[in-house]
Amino acid sequence: MRINRKNLYASHELIWFVIDFLMLGLLMLNLLWIIFDWLFAADFIQQSLRQHVPSFYQSYLPIHQNFLFYDLFFVAIFLTEFVLHWAWAVYRQTYRRWYFYPFIHWYDVIGCIPVAGARVLRFLRVFSILYRLHKYQIIDLTQNRVYKFAAFYYDVFLEELSDRIVVKVLSGTQEELRHGSPLMHRIQDDILLPRRELLVQWLSERLATASRKGYLPNEDALRRYLENIVDDAMTSNAEMRRIKQVPMLGDMVAEALENAVGDIVAEVIHRILSDMANAENHAFIEDMTDVLFNKAEEQAGSQTGGSVQGQVQEMAIEILELMKKQVMLKRWQDKL
Repeated sequence: MRINRKNLYASHELIWFVIDFLMLGLLMLNLLWIIFDWLFAADFIQQSLRQHVPSFYQSYLPIHQNFLFYDLFFVAIFLTEFVLHWAWAVYRQTYRRWYFYPFIHWYDVIGCIPVAGARVLRFLRVFSILYRLHKYQIIDLTQNRVYKFAAFYYDVFLEELSDRIVVKVLSGTQEELRHGSPLMHRIQDDILLPRRELLVQWLSERLATASRKGYLPNEDALRRYLENIVDDAMTSNAEMRRIKQVPMLGDMVAEALENAVGDIVAEVIHRILSDMANAENHAFIEDMTDVLFNKAEEQAGSQTGGSVQGQVQEMAIEILELMKKQVMLKRWQDKL
């Protein structure tokens, strides 16, 4: 881990980071000593040391027997550093209350208790210091090989776990679709129907806005388009050709009929679109909503539309199957 000296000097907290580095080294030394003393308590370790390095064994044995006394020197240093950080946090008002610090850094407090079970928590103090140095960009943990190794397999674990959860959910959805699920009926009955008036109002406003912006500015062009369509249709009509064959009045009557039909069609379309442009006139939307929410019509049409509904259901199941195959792709293998 390289130290970013530029950020270290720019942080204006050089003294605290120096203390952090000193505490980090002291913690590593203390933890290694705790591990060694724990191993020294084993009989075969003591016998090996007695045979191979008797002088070291004789000199360390009193330290092992008074391990608690010597460990108190480390505890005193750790407590002093903890109190200094607490006072600094109170001075800078890092937390909303002055007594929050020991609760937030509870592992520092418990780690100072000189008993075997509490000493293990001193490992957390190491991670706390490393995290603080990383947060201020004094060191970059993400470039460390240990971090990259742990991060890679952490991502592998999360991907494998999330993939299985998603596949399980999609498989459950497929089973519900195959055996029928009351979810759609519950959505209709419990959510949509109680809000029927709101849906009608919203659809009316949307249609009115679309009609005002799409039809009214192009009303003349749409009328001409409809008249041309009617003229072409009536010109190709056999009955109209017979009328034109009537002497004297045929052409006049045919032209009058073409104009009348064109005007009627254009006027009907104009009235429909003009009514849709009015958000208050939403009887048509209400009728459409009644058709969509009418259970009797839905049940009556289920006999003729059952095959279509089955095809839609199979299509949904196939889509979910494709999603499952996509989810099961092992992206972490590409990184290898």
